Amino acid sequence: MELYGYPLKAKYCYPKPPPTKILPATSTMAASYKNRVPYQPESISLPWMPSAYYKSAALNPTLAPLSESFPGLPPTKIIPFVSERPNGVFTRHTLDDWHRSNMTNYKESETTRHNAERLRADLNRTIKDVYQQAKRTQGESTKNLGERVNDIEYWKSELCLELDAMIRETNSLTDMQKRLERALADTEGPFQVAHKCLLNREKRMGIDLVHDDVEKQLITEIKVIRSCRERLQQCLNTVNAQLMCNKEARQELEKDLADKQMGHHIDNKCYQLKNTSRGIHYYRGVERIDATVSVPETWARFTDNNIFRSQSQRATSAKLRASTESMLMGTADEMWRQFSKVNDAFTGRITEIANAKSKIQTHLAKTRQEIFQIETKIQVIQKTIKDKEVQLKVAQTRLDERTRRPNVELCRDAAQLRLVHEVNEINETLRNLHQCLRASEDMLQMLVRSKAVLEHDLVVKNNSLFIDQERCMGMRKTYPSTVQILGYV
Repeated sequence: MELYGYPLKAKYCYPKPPPTKILPATSTMAASYKNRVPYQPESISLPWMPSAYYKSAALNPTLAPLSESFPGLPPTKIIPFVSERPNGVFTRHTLDDWHRSNMTNYKESETTRHNAERLRADLNRTIKDVYQQAKRTQGESTKNLGERVNDIEYWKSELCLELDAMIRETNSLTDMQKRLERALADTEGPFQVAHKCLLNREKRMGIDLVHDDVEKQLITEIKVIRSCRERLQQCLNTVNAQLMCNKEARQELEKDLADKQMGHHIDNKCYQLKNTSRGIHYYRGVERIDATVSVPETWARFTDNNIFRSQSQRATSAKLRASTESMLMGTADEMWRQFSKVNDAFTGRITEIANAKSKIQTHLAKTRQEIFQIETKIQVIQKTIKDKEVQLKVAQTRLDERTRRPNVELCRDAAQLRLVHEVNEINETLRNLHQCLRASEDMLQMLVRSKAVLEHDLVVKNNSLFIDQERCMGMRKTYPSTVQILGYV
């Protein structure tokens, strides 16, 4: 190896031009492959020639100083390096560089092995944690499913108890419905008797056709029987409606119970599933499907509401049965008392027919006066209705005109509110007046009928006695028993 500054030999008198790329110094090379993987199959297969190295290098090498104490020369002042070695053979690195490269490879290999060991330990720990977490998560899910199955079993038992109680109550209410139907049918006989008595008394002639106490009691009896029939019919309708409510509550219980049974079957099946069970498959994306419609609170509240509704309906049904029983007793007693009153009135009326003429005339005069007053009141009411209708037209016309105000002028002001209130007030007044008018007309009709009875009842007293004693009292000797009215038979 020649030193710098020595004279060149003859064959190196004319130095070769510098190559386009120069190998970097050893320090630069060490820095370039610190982060490289030592094993490079592609580079090992290449021949160890300068040209091959230059092709695989990623950096543009530059000539670095040999040491820190020797900064080197600028590129323009570098003395050409001349060697006595054969052509094509150059010294690339020193022995220290070779040793340092080996040590670097050893350290990188040791670091890589250490990292691999740490990675294997982390992987073992991760796998163990995954198994423990999966076991813990699956155990919690199984526990929750078991609690869910217990909750469903509890509500199933509650639903079964309530359903049995509802069935018993419905059967009892059905029996009461049949009793009501029989009692309602048994009232037809007394109603026909009372009605026929009134029809027979209408056959009296002259002044004997009087609106006396017997007729009043007969009318009252008809009203009582009709009222009883209406109450029985209303009670029957209530019982029918209650039966429908019981049926709806029962259907809700049965539906809820069926849903609980299906849910219990499914949750119990899920509770018994294990990792070794058959029939388990992948269902991609099933965890993203939320088909739930309730939460545990609303789920329990739904069943509790069904049970509470059924209990309420059962309590209402039991109360209805008790009230129906008392109503049956009350209607039977009321009809029997009225029947006795009508008979007593007939007996008293037969003894009073002889002295009834003057009283009939007095009643006739009073009836005519009352008719006149009612007619007067009817005329006043009709005039008042016409006046109110005119006032209503004015108010509604004002409201209609105010609806044509433009844009923001459609203000809900005090005038608008007052007009609306006025229309409502007038409508309410008109309804009341029409009710009064109907009531007055009904009363007028009753008075007219009473007048006709009084005018025609005084013709023949014997005919009246025959009708009261023979025809009417003859029909009233028989009367349905209380047992039949109560519907026990």
